[in-house]
Amino acid sequence: MRRRGFWLAASALALCGCNQDAPVASAPPPPPQQAAPPIDVASLPPNEPCTDLITRYQTILDSDHRTGNVGDSVFAQIEHELTDAAAACSAGQNGQAMALVHASEDKHGYHV
Repeated sequence: MRRRGFWLAASALALCGCNQDAPVASAPPPPPQQAAPPIDVASLPPNEPCTDLITRYQTILDSDHRTGNVGDSVFAQIEHELTDAAAACSAGQNGQAMALVHASEDKHGYHV
């Protein structure tokens, strides 16, 4: 009787593995976003509020990235956002540029 119980238990354990689903391959993570080329703050229009705001944000971001407080992927994302803001600022769209910077600040927790 004991021997039959042992074999029943061993068989049940062996069959437990048969009820598992086959592993599903997951998609590889997307490649990290490359940082936009650095903003040439000297090319931004002088004495414009958007120029001052972008310059201040860029300075803080560079420092935080250098010290490891901002990871590469977040740094790249913010750089792209600042590139868009710099383009608007250079095109004389001060309000749009400042709105883009403030949206980026809110999104990433910066308030410069």
